[in-house]
Amino acid sequence: MTNNIFQSRKFSGLCVLSILLVSVTILLLTNDTIDLFPYLSLSYLRRSSLSDVPTFTSPTNDSSSPPPVTQTGDVNVPVPTPMIDQDLELDWRKDDREWNKSLQVDWKRCESQDYMPCLDNTKAIKKLKSKRNMEHRERHCPEPAPKCLVPLPKRYKIPLPWPQSRDMIWYDNAPHPKLVEYKKDQNWIRKSGPFFVFPGGGTQFKDGVIHYINFIQKTLPVLEWGKKVRVVLDVGCGVASFGGTLLDKNVITMSFAPKDEHEAQIQFALERGIPATLAVIGTQKLPFPDNAYDVIHCARCRVHWHGYGGRPLLELNRILRPGGYFVWSATPVYQHDEGHRNVWKTMESLTTSMCWKVVARTRFTKVGFVIYQKPNSDSCYESRKNQDPPLCNEEETKKNSSWYTPLLTCLPKVPVRSTGKWPSLWPERLTDTPVSLITEQSSEESFREDTRLWSGTISDIYLNGSAINWTKIHNVMDMNAGYGGFAAALINRPLWVMNVIPVQGEDTLPMIFDRGLIGIYHDWCESFNTYPRSYDLLHSSFLLTNLSQRCYLMEVVVEIDRIVRPGGYLVVQDTVEMLKKLNPILLSLRWSTNVYRGKFLVGLKSSWRP
Repeated sequence: MTNNIFQSRKFSGLCVLSILLVSVTILLLTNDTIDLFPYLSLSYLRRSSLSDVPTFTSPTNDSSSPPPVTQTGDVNVPVPTPMIDQDLELDWRKDDREWNKSLQVDWKRCESQDYMPCLDNTKAIKKLKSKRNMEHRERHCPEPAPKCLVPLPKRYKIPLPWPQSRDMIWYDNAPHPKLVEYKKDQNWIRKSGPFFVFPGGGTQFKDGVIHYINFIQKTLPVLEWGKKVRVVLDVGCGVASFGGTLLDKNVITMSFAPKDEHEAQIQFALERGIPATLAVIGTQKLPFPDNAYDVIHCARCRVHWHGYGGRPLLELNRILRPGGYFVWSATPVYQHDEGHRNVWKTMESLTTSMCWKVVARTRFTKVGFVIYQKPNSDSCYESRKNQDPPLCNEEETKKNSSWYTPLLTCLPKVPVRSTGKWPSLWPERLTDTPVSLITEQSSEESFREDTRLWSGTISDIYLNGSAINWTKIHNVMDMNAGYGGFAAALINRPLWVMNVIPVQGEDTLPMIFDRGLIGIYHDWCESFNTYPRSYDLLHSSFLLTNLSQRCYLMEVVVEIDRIVRPGGYLVVQDTVEMLKKLNPILLSLRWSTNVYRGKFLVGLKSSWRP
């Protein structure tokens, strides 16, 4: 009887084993894209050899494989596994066994989790002869560029999604509580359990930022938020509640402030999902083009506009659009003690000499503001009795000159092509011919073709064919923006794009602002003025090949790694040769990568740190 039992069990086991073998065989023969066995799919094996399967090779300082999950507090940040695209064009890779090998690099950690190379160069800052005009808050980039990797905060969590992030962020992602205490009576920011919350208050927003913005519109109805006014600059923005609220009115605001004037305010803004950058009006021009912004706003921004020979206000004049507005909300506008009266008189004299006129001045809820308008022609400049400040000459206002350039001491002339013109109302201005576009027919044709091509590429490749999870993307940067076609094609998605124009290339940034988009000048051989973990996606289109002729590719990739959040993406369109150089560096950083149609590389950042 015992033998019968064993025989029956043996027979049953053989039957089960046979059934499993038959089932697996059927699956392999019939299912071309089975998710459970991506490397066993027959269609995949037909298209590539096993050597083409993406793998990680550990850096020399860590021989162990990266763990599947990195624990970072309350939220698990997954280390991404290699992405397999069944429509991959692998022909140019089949014989290249080096493609999937990681570069051997002994990566080291940076000392600070908030490290910004060009703003944290203490050696250079100590050598400055003066700090009188905020020189210590300007860029001082180390040489050579650092190659360390910025560590994560101890309990870092995946940021909250937009629009929830506008009102609250994880405390552990930016654990800087000083601002809570410093501004506790002004309702900027509060700590609530594991979160920072942003009630929408501010030094000048006594009844909240929404009431403040609506009151500006009521005071000067011609502003028309989201129609005539589309691009705004907020100087000394605090935690950027002003710019964050204007997003609801179809207004895109570039918020900026210097590092550490109020601890981590720009880091808070970017973590909230609000456009922001680190900058200061010190001794050098801001990295923006002339005649860019529709409105510039300052609410107790702590800038001495009349100081340094009036250069700070002349800088605002340079970047303000002809006919544009400056909203100044500050104590000299509405307080009448002797000190404030003297500041107001000085400001009044300076703005008059610049031909700015007061179009509104009001007081409300114990605070107040004045609104100035910049002239839209040169007629006032020419009729001044005293030509002080003088008009600029051509050399002082040449294009693409807003990078490491001293502040002007003169007034730029109003461009002839812009005289009396204002961009079309939003949203038509996105697709209408930019006011600053060169008048030659070929330039307009190039602009139209660029818009058409990006519209198709975004739809066919980036949104539908690249395995990018767009639901988690809000902060985006285009590293080589051209006419802004990439950003324009994404305009209907719940995100914003920082359009970067490399300073060595063609200056198209004025056209980007004309279209109602925001952007900035930069040299990618240096570090960008932003905190680590600022962006969900960085995009590069034929930038790296030319850039590698001037600086080391690895240094650029380290900067990309610093800027992108864990779980964020890098999308690169470039030559095959450049992608072959780029991929091993990304793999050494434990990014997962994939290539689409032979020319689009998509990298997904993990939470690995050395």
